[in-house]
Amino acid sequence: MFGAGSQFRKFFNDPRWALALIRATVLEAAHPQVGAALIDNSTFVTHPWRRLRNTFRSVQRMFAEDERERLREAARLNRLHARIAGADGRDRPYDAMDPEVRAWVVTTLFESAVTMYRLSGQPLQQEEMERLYAECRAFLTMLGDDGGHLPADVADFWPYYDRVVAEVLENTDAMRIILFKLFDHLPVPSVLGGFPTLWAAGRSLAGPLLGAVTVASLPESFRRRTGLPELPGAQALMQGAYVTAGLTRFLPEGWIRADAIADLLTLSPDSDDPRMRTITELNKQIKRAGALIRLISPLPLPREPEPESPVQRSAEEFFGEVLDQTGDGFLDWPDLAAMARELSTRLDLDEPQETRLYNAYADWWRELQSHLDTDGDGRISRQEYAAAVPSLAGPALIKVAEVLFDATDKDGNQRIDADEYRALFRAGFHRDLTTEDGTYSRSAFINDFLSFMSGRHRTTPYDPLLTQA
Repeated sequence: MFGAGSQFRKFFNDPRWALALIRATVLEAAHPQVGAALIDNSTFVTHPWRRLRNTFRSVQRMFAEDERERLREAARLNRLHARIAGADGRDRPYDAMDPEVRAWVVTTLFESAVTMYRLSGQPLQQEEMERLYAECRAFLTMLGDDGGHLPADVADFWPYYDRVVAEVLENTDAMRIILFKLFDHLPVPSVLGGFPTLWAAGRSLAGPLLGAVTVASLPESFRRRTGLPELPGAQALMQGAYVTAGLTRFLPEGWIRADAIADLLTLSPDSDDPRMRTITELNKQIKRAGALIRLISPLPLPREPEPESPVQRSAEEFFGEVLDQTGDGFLDWPDLAAMARELSTRLDLDEPQETRLYNAYADWWRELQSHLDTDGDGRISRQEYAAAVPSLAGPALIKVAEVLFDATDKDGNQRIDADEYRALFRAGFHRDLTTEDGTYSRSAFINDFLSFMSGRHRTTPYDPLLTQA
């Protein structure tokens, strides 16, 4: 069911899987419980590339060769889901541990994979489809859910799928954001930060097309019921997109590696990764070419402004860039939980360190709430934060820094060495970082972290931790 011979493992380096995964995400978001959980807790709008990388890594681990790695990832996912519960705008409860909801999430992966093959002219054989379905049920079992929440075989699956589409799915806010906002406003990945104009131009064309392809691939009955618009020729465009992506299977093996692409998209500009150095050099060459064109061109061309990175950061900038992780315009617990989740993922924490980090952030949230929530609505607005002292760094934030240092310091020698530093920052020691004997001391780490998290100034190594798209 798992490892190199699994059907899901075949998808990882198949470019068609990108289209299928977007489609599956839209169908997930159309479920009222999933949609509400995404709106309240997810960073998929503000940090989509970070979310993509973490999701890809999780799926890889769940279908790894080593059973211990699979069980460890299943336990991590269960801990993550156990922290996500609440109610939507109509006071309907949602719970990420609901087995029926989790069964629907796995359902969208299976059905979108089957659709991916069908739309690209290579429908799965019955035996392949049954094996893929068995892997999906095994996936749920590994998470500890009863496989009975999915029908026993493929023949019974399709009536179940049609029933959920007809009776449960809705035109949720999360689904509309993915289809009509996310693609059109997709932030530039860090690795392409030097080409904002090029990215904006490409996004303006590709965003609407990707949305149209996704809408056209959704079940027709659902499109009619929810009133989703369909552009003229969208069906032909969708078919062409899947067929074209499918042609890449004829490329030499190893030319397309999804894990390498996912890593590349999340490289920070200050990374010492050789690929980042190559891109930086390419960026310099393009800017030189642009300067030459401006010199010889008879007409003045608009000049692209150089990005500025002032040391000081205003309270409003810090609020939007760092604190408001979910992008809803307010600071509340899901924003700080998203920080803890990202740091735990980077450091690959197990219990009890993961819970210690979440608890430290929860204490900091209570401290912030007590100091800054002046109108008592349970959350902190941009205005409330800006009106208060933006450099607030009380005992709870100090505790966050201490817990994060302990989690990063794997060997417990009270110093962070080069390997431990790279695990957290995904880069080598920065040239501006003062180290002693090639290590990062506890006091220096805590002071730098407090300076960053209290919004006093920008710091090159810390900014990518929580601001990266």
